[in-house]
Amino acid sequence: MISTKKLIKMARKWRKIAAASRKRIHWSRPVTENGHFVIYTSDKRRFMIPLTYLKNDIFTELFQMAEEEFGAAASGPIVLPCDSTFMEYAISMIQRHVAKDLEKALIMSLATYRYSSLSNENEQTNCQLLICSF
Repeated sequence: MISTKKLIKMARKWRKIAAASRKRIHWSRPVTENGHFVIYTSDKRRFMIPLTYLKNDIFTELFQMAEEEFGAAASGPIVLPCDSTFMEYAISMIQRHVAKDLEKALIMSLATYRYSSLSNENEQTNCQLLICSF
């Protein structure tokens, strides 16, 4: 049979262990591999990209678009203004080492899409202003 003193000592020990496990801080930072960085698309999908892709013109254009649309955030995740389907396509183009002409065509389509979406937004806000004024 265990003495009461020993039972009290064991209970205190278990209480300390339980309290310590409740006080642990769990970081929810995404884990990346060495030589990679994490980006998110506009549809909240996460991609782990090799650092070597930073030199590619497609990513340069995407980062410029993100800065124009969302601003240069000092903290928080990097969000690119494209959906996951486009990001998968861009990554596959980079992995296959496609010709520079194809990369330039993709970049031009990005620029065209960006400017057409900006003009559509301006037209929509003008229409909304007209509707609100009546």
